[in-house]
Amino acid sequence: QVQLVESGGGLVQAGGSLTLSCAASGRTFSTDAMGWFRQAPGKERDFVAAIRWSGYSTDYADSVKGRFTIAKNRAKNTVYLQLNSLKPEDTAIYYCAADFGLRGPLSRVKDEYDAWGQGTQVTVSS
Repeated sequence: QVQLVESGGGLVQAGGSLTLSCAASGRTFSTDAMGWFRQAPGKERDFVAAIRWSGYSTDYADSVKGRFTIAKNRAKNTVYLQLNSLKPEDTAIYYCAADFGLRGPLSRVKDEYDAWGQGTQVTVSS
């Protein structure tokens, strides 16, 4: 089992930046990929970005491409999400997730992720 703990959320003005972190512990060797999702009030949990745990493949939702960057530090069992040029519509709870059974391209489907963190709130004011 893998435990995930997110941090780094907060309140920021539009145009600002934040860096989210997700620290993994437990059976991290089972991890094939890590993803970030977000959920705004009253909306579904949507894919944001993903990265292979071994290798360098990344994937981004169109809404964040060019503004957000996903990265990892395997020595620290940590995945990061750099959020730049933030917009009010980026306001959401951001969750990291671990995929243990990746068999092809990085997944954007939340049901294919096996472990989840508790989330960290990001609020962007206009």
